[in-house]
Amino acid sequence: MTTATGAVSGARQEPPELPEARGDLSAHLLTALRAGRDAPPWGPQAARVDPLGEDLQLALFVLYGLQRGGWAGLEPTAEWEPLLLGLRRPLERRFLEALRGLTRGAEDISAAFADLLVQPEGGDPTSVSGALERAGKPWQIREYAVLRTPARAFQDDGPAWALPRLPARPRAGLLSLLHARAGHGQPARGHATLAEEHLRALGLDPAPGRYVDAVPAASLALANLGALFGLHGALRGALVGHAAAWGVLLPRAAARLDAALERTDAPEEARRYPRARAESGAAEEQVLRSEVLAPLLRAEPGLEPDVVLGIEATSLLEDRLAAHTLAAWGAGESALRLPVAAAED
Repeated sequence: MTTATGAVSGARQEPPELPEARGDLSAHLLTALRAGRDAPPWGPQAARVDPLGEDLQLALFVLYGLQRGGWAGLEPTAEWEPLLLGLRRPLERRFLEALRGLTRGAEDISAAFADLLVQPEGGDPTSVSGALERAGKPWQIREYAVLRTPARAFQDDGPAWALPRLPARPRAGLLSLLHARAGHGQPARGHATLAEEHLRALGLDPAPGRYVDAVPAASLALANLGALFGLHGALRGALVGHAAAWGVLLPRAAARLDAALERTDAPEEARRYPRARAESGAAEEQVLRSEVLAPLLRAEPGLEPDVVLGIEATSLLEDRLAAHTLAAWGAGESALRLPVAAAED
């Protein structure tokens, strides 16, 4: 498993170590990177790799990691190496085709949101946070936190990649939301800092990339989704839809997690992040829908199908991660690929 030391919030953090391969594709990439060579394109083999499987999702996560701070031992210029971009492109295409094929393509945004807004009476039996609220054990709460770590940064600041690509009005709305998440200029109150405190209070290491080897493909896919949409201007509508879907789903999950933490007598430091996300949920949803989505579609109505894709793909991948997690727990097993030890102080 990769290792990294914890870092003080706001300090420059060292890039994480490269993870271990999970198949021929990721081995092809990681062997080249560790040897200081460019990995040549994977060619027609990419069409035969499971688009949501361990091998492709890990390879994409490593390639996208070059755009978000890099990896230990690699030059910062690696993010723009032509051969690496040539390898990434067919993998992205395979991933995007799978997402389009597995989502229903709702008629409009209202229809896409309708599925998110439905809450079954008595709670959603397919919700991990709901299971934690009802009867989750401390070890399961901890695993849930680990499973969310690859996508955590995208949850809070991923939509920022859309800023230079949006018209003035939706850009202003998104900026106001991101400013609030950053603590209104007070980093100690920002979601990123509170999330680090949450992990430490659970005995986990908040260093970026710390648990990549431990999490399954379903966890990596959620992080890769934000990067796929965020790095391509043509998919800016999907990125906004992705952010809007999380604006509905994550505050609800955070409220349930906070209840689970209270029920299990978790430290106060563990509860601040989910509580902040839950309390900001209604305001964030309103901003995303009225100050970002609405003016964006008035300015660029042709983006609506991509916004719908962003909403539905987020729901799809959240459901896949939930199904994986609940199936493992239902069998009395860990949802992680590898055990996670408590972080050292």
